[in-house]
Formats: sequence, C-alpha cells, structure tokens
Amino acid sequence: MEELKDIPANKLPKHIGLILDGNRRWAKKNLLEANVGHLIGYENLKERLFDFFDAGIHYLSIYALSLENARKRSVNELRYIFKIILKAVDTVINESTVREEKVKFNVIGRIHLLPEDVQEKIKELIEFTKDHNQNFINLCIMYDGQEEIVDAMKKITEDNIKSEDITRDLIKSYLYTKSFPEVDYIIRTGMSDGARISGFLLWDASYAEFKFRTDLWPDYNKEMIIEDIKDYLKRNRRKGK
Repeated sequence: MEELKDIPANKLPKHIGLILDGNRRWAKKNLLEANVGHLIGYENLKERLFDFFDAGIHYLSIYALSLENARKRSVNELRYIFKIILKAVDTVINESTVREEKVKFNVIGRIHLLPEDVQEKIKELIEFTKDHNQNFINLCIMYDGQEEIVDAMKKITEDNIKSEDITRDLIKSYLYTKSFPEVDYIIRTGMSDGARISGFLLWDASYAEFKFRTDLWPDYNKEMIIEDIKDYLKRNRRKGK
C-alpha cells in the first residue's frame, strides 16, 4: 500500500462499508457449487481486511449476511454459511495478526435469529477482542438497515424518551452502529444490474460516497482497494453544503 502512505489521514475515508456480493455467481462461473463460492469469498475477506488496515482505514463494516438473503437461502446453504462463521471465529482467535493489529470485532444484526452454537461463537469473538482498540470491524449478520432503525425506535420507546428529546445524536446512540462513525464510503462488488445498497447502514450512509463494481467478491484484490480509495480521494464531498 505504498501508493497511499503519503495521503494525510484526514483525507482518507475513516469508515468504509463493504457489500460482499457475487460469491454464488463466481462459483457458477467457475462451474463450482455455490458453497465453494462462499468459502472462497471468506478466504478473500481474510486477506482484504488487512489490506484495508495497511491502507490506513481503521473502521470497516462488512455486509456478510442480510436478513433478506437469509430468508432466500436453502437450509443446506445457510448451514454451510454458519459453518464458515464458526470456522472464522476460531481463525480470528488463533490469528496473531489480530492481536498485533489490535482488531476489535463486533457483530451487528438480529443475532438472536442465529443457531445457538453460532450465537455462542459470536459472543466468544466479541469477548476475545473486546480490549483491542486500533482497528474496528462490524460484521453485519442477519442485518437489515430498516430493521436496525425499527429496533432503535423500540428501545427509545421502552426508555420513555420524550419526543422533544429525540435528536439525531440520540437515535445514533440507540443504533447497532453506535460505536462507529458515520460511513464515508460504501463499496459493493458484483453489481452488474443497477446500483443499490440493499438496506445497508441506511442511517449512517446519509452522506456516504458509493462505488459499484461489476467484479465479483472473490476476485476483489489489493489493486482494486487502491483504485477505489484513489477514486474516493478525487471526489468532492460537500455533505449537503
């Protein structure tokens, strides 16, 4: 990432959101089973996370499994995805770079909808990295941006907050993403039929920049990260001004 080393930190996006799209299509294109695509996508994600950290990005939100996708997938495919999650947590816990880079993981979404063993693994992941404070990852699993806002509203109501006390900052403090800054840049792969974010970080993406790629997630590499960050640096972020 030498090409980005001289870029001042305040010019780089602080928080990047990644929509990992295209694992199944990649598998089909390569005459493989869909599950192989999910596995290769996971292996690619492991590599790319540290590329983003090397580039000076310290907050990442990863759209790993949406509520909508979970409803559409077969039982067997979901079972395989859950198996990857279990494997991923064990990998993180045994990965020295996670400790060296002080990577803190959080998992956001309707986690209670996951199988019990996956919920327990997620708790283990959060506990293991809770004191890390250098790089931060939100894994969005069983996630939907509208449901995130619905859940926030329910909690505000339960806490008997008066309507005149409800502000944007207050709502943010009730969101799954309360510990993250707003997202500056959302990159979506596998986008060959339009340009959409499928309910990803709806509140936090109010003034985000977007990059839509036709490249499928398993093919997304370090060179593309550099290209996308350079693209971001060319943009004039007026934020409504």
